[in-house]
Amino acid sequence: MLAVADSDSYLKWAACLLGDLPAGCVTELVVVRTPIAPSPEQIAAAVKERTGEGEPPPVLSARSVRRLAERTRPDVILLACTGPVVDVLVAEVLDGLRPRPVFVSGLPGISVPATEKAWVFRSGCDLFVVHSEREAAEFSSIAARLGGGGAVGLARLPFLRPESVAQGGNRVVFATQAKVPREREQRERVLLALAELAGRRPDLDVVVKLRALEDERQTHNERHHYQRLWREMGEPGRLAFEAGSMHDQLARAAGFVTVSSTAALEAIALDVPSLVLSDFGVSAEMINLVFEGSDLLGTLEELAEGGFRTASQAWCAANYFHPAERNDWAGLLAGLVIARPRAAARSLLDGPEHAAARRRARLRVEVPPKMLRVGYRAKRRMRRYLRSLT
Repeated sequence: MLAVADSDSYLKWAACLLGDLPAGCVTELVVVRTPIAPSPEQIAAAVKERTGEGEPPPVLSARSVRRLAERTRPDVILLACTGPVVDVLVAEVLDGLRPRPVFVSGLPGISVPATEKAWVFRSGCDLFVVHSEREAAEFSSIAARLGGGGAVGLARLPFLRPESVAQGGNRVVFATQAKVPREREQRERVLLALAELAGRRPDLDVVVKLRALEDERQTHNERHHYQRLWREMGEPGRLAFEAGSMHDQLARAAGFVTVSSTAALEAIALDVPSLVLSDFGVSAEMINLVFEGSDLLGTLEELAEGGFRTASQAWCAANYFHPAERNDWAGLLAGLVIARPRAAARSLLDGPEHAAARRRARLRVEVPPKMLRVGYRAKRRMRRYLRSLT
């Protein structure tokens, strides 16, 4: 299996998924160069955290990815990328490989509610990997309605470690999310509640766990970076800001809080008492709808008081903590590899009406390194493009 990632969160997911393959599988992991490619530090941390291996994957141009696939002739290509990049890789960059590989894609975290956009961009793939019974049902319904694509396979989120338990510690970890809350004032309220908790509980270290440093790219653009915002607020309290391994943070955590982050699932797996903030709404737009019924929803006031909770077992069973025997993605993948000849999955984006959008996406995976340093107008166009990614 050749795995191709385009951003930090997708790279972590790909590295984990490769680690969960059956013994004897030969794997290779690369990063395709795009404007949202992770930094060398992010790449090293992702691979080390998720697989224990210190050797970082190379960052390659789209043409180099094609040449690598021609040379190694993989049975499977895992496209761990944002939607438009998946589409252009399958439809153009990697089209015509012989023998044709099985194309696999998926989403790296919480994907509730399922969206048509996510399915359409990945409809050229033979297998779409999801991570809960609920996600499988919702995406299967979309597939039946829209057509296109291949099978929907179920996998346990590969970075959940249900067999381990946090060692316990004296830190409260706030996991940031790039997209939500969107408004500056809302983020300031979160920081002030964290600072209030730190003031009330001097025995606790309150840590803002950053997805990326200020000068690093993320899968989604972050308008108000928390560390920069804290400086601009005059740092009215005692908070620490750290990047790196979420698992290392949770291993020393007495509590966990987020507005919306897949890290909440890691905290649940490690039995860390948690809180999902509902002050800004519970909706698809806030990416926290999935936590309804989890017993984890709470307020900034409860955060300031240290009111952390334990997730409902019934909710866990339906959302990401299903029994291992329900996972069928590896079996579906094996069947696809064995079956020959293989016809390509039908992409819903094939056709002249989508050609211009596909050409724009192609430019994003052909950008030379020097073009990543662009002017103001180009940055605006790039930001608009990044917001469109799924």
